[in-house]
Amino acid sequence: MNSNHKENTTSVAFFSDSLPERNGTGAYYFDLLESLKSEIPNIEIFQPTRSVRLNFLSIPMPGDPSQKLITPNLFRIYKGLKKLKPKIIISVTPGPFGLVGYLYAKKHKLKFITAFHTNFEQLTKIYWNPVTRSFANLYLRSINQLLCQNSQLTLIHNSGLIQEMESLGSKNHKIMGTPLPRFYLEKPLKPPPKSIKQICFAGRLAAEKNIDLIIQAAEHFSEIKFVIIGDGPLRNKLIKQASKLRNVQFMTWLNREELVNMVDLSSALLLPSKIETFGSVAFEAMARGRPVIVSKNAGINEWETLSKNILQLEHEGALIKTIQTLIDMNYEERIHLSNNAHSSAREFHTNTVQQWIDLLLEESV
Repeated sequence: MNSNHKENTTSVAFFSDSLPERNGTGAYYFDLLESLKSEIPNIEIFQPTRSVRLNFLSIPMPGDPSQKLITPNLFRIYKGLKKLKPKIIISVTPGPFGLVGYLYAKKHKLKFITAFHTNFEQLTKIYWNPVTRSFANLYLRSINQLLCQNSQLTLIHNSGLIQEMESLGSKNHKIMGTPLPRFYLEKPLKPPPKSIKQICFAGRLAAEKNIDLIIQAAEHFSEIKFVIIGDGPLRNKLIKQASKLRNVQFMTWLNREELVNMVDLSSALLLPSKIETFGSVAFEAMARGRPVIVSKNAGINEWETLSKNILQLEHEGALIKTIQTLIDMNYEERIHLSNNAHSSAREFHTNTVQQWIDLLLEESV
């Protein structure tokens, strides 16, 4: 990576309400900090821990009740900030931790940046009734406006979010890439299977993920095993829906090392979501040299270097047709697609890490 003398004086504190590696946002910053620390050592993220003794605020997140807004341990945060002495504060969620980051930056007159990863207002339309939704969206919009209007810079992960950011009062935005986990890069690649015998999905078992389409595809392609990895509010309903299909296997949450192994055993990965700000699991599967089938509206398709190596779903009903397209390819065509997916994902990761290094060094001046 390219760096200069400013790296020694750059110190950055991230604030996130997501658990490490628990969802796309949690995984993003876990991977990012791991990649940045060799160039910018004075960097830390303040977020919930997996064990919380006392919690005075416990509100389930839309779409995933297993995730809750957690009351920040202010003593732990203050102690960490006193040691870090950050010059830049970056809040990545509109929850209590994100607010603590904003208030600390304001009090100490530090450079403040907001990152926008998930459109929670869209998720509340799917999960919550009109009364609950109106209160939730009032809170979300108020906090997002507060963060965006008081940020020197707002970071987004696809161009489709620009209009939303401007409506929230963002004065300046920058589109950032997405990093990969280190072990995805270091683990030796396995060549893709010569025939399409197994296809996997990994993510929340929730309405916005369109998993019922995968079950429909499994019914159509009885010779292919479909592995559905994850947990969520629809788990029992989906298991019941697929109970008569011998070619559908449900697996609970896997740690990311286990997920790599399952992706490597599969011929492709599916992500037919209604809402997907980026689509990290598809990006990670590309890095493992696996074809991915992704909804056209997913943010990953906004990046041309990646989208040209993705099989895109034009509409929800096209999943069976798109899987058939993959089956109809000869082995050489699938190998070509796999190799291009792998190389484009690695290049995207390298460019993303350098983009973050350049940004943080520049903003620390």
